[in-house]
Order: sequence, then C-alpha cells, then structure tokens
Amino acid sequence: KDRTDGLRYQKSGGYYMKKNVTIKMRESMEATPIAHLVQLANQFQSQVYIEMDTKKVNAKSIMGMMSLVLTRGTEVTIDAQGDDEEKAVVAIEDFLTK
Repeated sequence: KDRTDGLRYQKSGGYYMKKNVTIKMRESMEATPIAHLVQLANQFQSQVYIEMDTKKVNAKSIMGMMSLVLTRGTEVTIDAQGDDEEKAVVAIEDFLTK
C-alpha cells in the first residue's frame, strides 16, 4: 500500500515533503513518547520537522519536541527533506497515529 500521499514540493536545493497528520495516540505525548519520537526521527538522514500552528520544531531535538503540546486530536504537519524523506514521513505518521 502506498503511504506516501504527502505533498511533495520543490525548492532550491531539491525537494521536500509535507504531510498533515492528526495525532491518534492513546497515551499523551509526555517525556517517554517524545523521546521515542526523537529517537525515531534520528534514524533518518533527512531533516525532519513537526509544525503545529505557527511553531516549527526539529523532530530530532528533544527540547524542541518537548515545547510542543501534542495531544490526541491535534493536527500537525510532518515536514521532511532529504534522501529518505518519504520513509521518514511514513514512519513518523505511523508513530503519531498508532
């Protein structure tokens, strides 16, 4: 099944991918789940960001991710750029919607 239904954009220096996701996790995004999300993001070469409202944070930064209040039903945008951007977007989406 093709899960890369995010939007792909072109800008100087290459392409990047964005996908809107509604958080469906049952547990709240406190320290442990945030740490797991940061570890997951760090498995990819691509730059990975989470956007919420007017805030955009590096998904590989524990301090940045802790600054977001991610709760069930919140809509965020996953923004990735790099060689494995599609894999990164799908993996982060899976994590946030399981």
